[in-house]
Amino acid sequence: MAKNNTKTLKNTLTSSSQIEEVTNSPIIDEVVASDMTDVANEKIHEENTAKNSAHKNKPAKKKGSMKTIFKTIAPVKWLVIFGVVLAILSTVLSIVGPRILNEMMNVLASPEFTLERVNTIGLFLVAIFLVSMFLSYFQGFMMSKVSTTITKNLRTSISKKINRLPLKYYDKTSFGDIISRVSNDVDTVGRGLNGSITSLISSITMIIAIPIIMFTISWELTLIALVEIPVAFGVVLLIVKFNQKYYVTQQKSLGDLNGHIEEIYSAHNVVKAFNGEEKASLTFNKLNTSLRNSARKAQFTSSLMHPIINTIGNIVYVVICLAGAWIAMKNNNPLFITSIITFLTYIRMFNQPISQIGMLAGNLQMMSAASERVFKFIEEEEEPDESHKTVKIKKVKGKVQFKNVDFGYTPDKQIIHKFNFTALPGQKIAIVGPTGAGKTTMVNLLMRFYEIDDGEILIDGVSTKDMNRSYVRSLFGMVLQDTWLFEGTIRDNIAYGNPTATDEEIVNACKMANVDHFIRTEPQGYNMVLKEDNAISQGQKQLLTIARAMVQNSPMLILDEATSSVDTRTEMLIQTAMDRLMKGRTSFVIAHRLSTIKNADQIIVMKDGSIVETGNHESLMAKGGFYKDLYNSQFENGEEF
Repeated sequence: MAKNNTKTLKNTLTSSSQIEEVTNSPIIDEVVASDMTDVANEKIHEENTAKNSAHKNKPAKKKGSMKTIFKTIAPVKWLVIFGVVLAILSTVLSIVGPRILNEMMNVLASPEFTLERVNTIGLFLVAIFLVSMFLSYFQGFMMSKVSTTITKNLRTSISKKINRLPLKYYDKTSFGDIISRVSNDVDTVGRGLNGSITSLISSITMIIAIPIIMFTISWELTLIALVEIPVAFGVVLLIVKFNQKYYVTQQKSLGDLNGHIEEIYSAHNVVKAFNGEEKASLTFNKLNTSLRNSARKAQFTSSLMHPIINTIGNIVYVVICLAGAWIAMKNNNPLFITSIITFLTYIRMFNQPISQIGMLAGNLQMMSAASERVFKFIEEEEEPDESHKTVKIKKVKGKVQFKNVDFGYTPDKQIIHKFNFTALPGQKIAIVGPTGAGKTTMVNLLMRFYEIDDGEILIDGVSTKDMNRSYVRSLFGMVLQDTWLFEGTIRDNIAYGNPTATDEEIVNACKMANVDHFIRTEPQGYNMVLKEDNAISQGQKQLLTIARAMVQNSPMLILDEATSSVDTRTEMLIQTAMDRLMKGRTSFVIAHRLSTIKNADQIIVMKDGSIVETGNHESLMAKGGFYKDLYNSQFENGEEF
């Protein structure tokens, strides 16, 4: 399915069988809740552990991630700094309030009590609380803007990254996993930036400022209160260290689950046709159970922080009460009672940030795991920059040469061996052979979707390695077996390869592609919006892609099994349209129906990555070799190659 995802993301020539994916799904004969899920979860846990261990051995990646984080924040760094300053000021003002309230209580208990002085202190206290509230509001507004801006930038970076990644990345990566990074992981990072960062800053400010104020009330009681800090933070660090692996596994399991859902629902008709619902359901249950278990462990261990820290705080609170009463009796100071009340208020306030940091640790761990997945994707190896390659062909004639080309998708498995061939300008070149012979691979190499291991490919004597890959691809129009049309008007779909095309050019192309009549029968004509629920046949979609290639008007053409999935009458229309499209262009045609390429100037017969025969239809049939066997077999056995 990874290659199937490739064509969705990049509109490539690579594809794979959805049926094979479904039939190869893990099969469990019977689901008896705990026994089966435990076995499945143990296997998934082992795989995740191995992947996590491998990731831990790459410290350079984490360093790169930190650079990416700072680079992402850079455009809004002043907003972040301003938001942090507002959070600190708001927190400090809220902390000062009880201390001023203590002064009011002392005045009320003092023999020199005056109503005017009490009113002054009261108004000042109200002003402080109002200013703190407004600062908190603006701080929340700032951080909301920061988080939404950063999530927008991250999604933009991922979108651009998708277009810069080599196709080999999509061969091994689930499309659903990429979608999970764009949506779930980026959202998690955004929520963490919006809530956790400022809460963390406020909590740290309170932990620093509150003891300072408490020292002004009683240094003895403050020393007792400070015992809570190392104990509480020791608990937090211990749980965070233990819990991080569960959050990483949770985000990974979420990506796996989304990948499975995308695969199954994008091929739901195939699943139903082969009665694969039970297999798909069992695989879903296994992945869903893995996600549940990792999420449960992560959330449970995080939830331990709050009650543990609260218990520590309550114990300190009781000790402070006893110690305060003893100090008051020892010093015989009735006014010290008001100070103890204020001090206990600060103790409660002091417990709040410590407890909050424990709760924030879980959110920060989740954000860390999500950001790690996002930045890992952003830091994936890209196609080499070729902006420095400015070589262009002044007038493209269309002579294409393969010279001793070797290629393998993996270093240990070479599938193209010493491939040599020359296509002259304007020729129609057919590439035939059994499945797996390397037909589509040759086109992928010609378009530079993959780089060759050895040899070179020349266009009019210029090596494709010396030209920018975007320029090389602009030299070819493409009509694929898998008709890719996006949600938009028919006009926009046809003009996809040439956005500057005029309405006259679009209409003429549609007439040549035998699709103008169909378009005009639709209520909105060329302005009809294509959607998944539109009743457009496969043949009509194929004719639209042919019109799109005509509008692009590239000097060379690639047709990849463009008539393999339509009826005979539609095939005739498509064949006529393709003949018009290929006129005067060097064309490469991959066909399983060998009857459609009998008029080709040259036929390349491939087997196991090598050319076994070349020639036109008549000469190859006269040889009585591999081509003749292929040609005759489709009539004798009803097979198509």
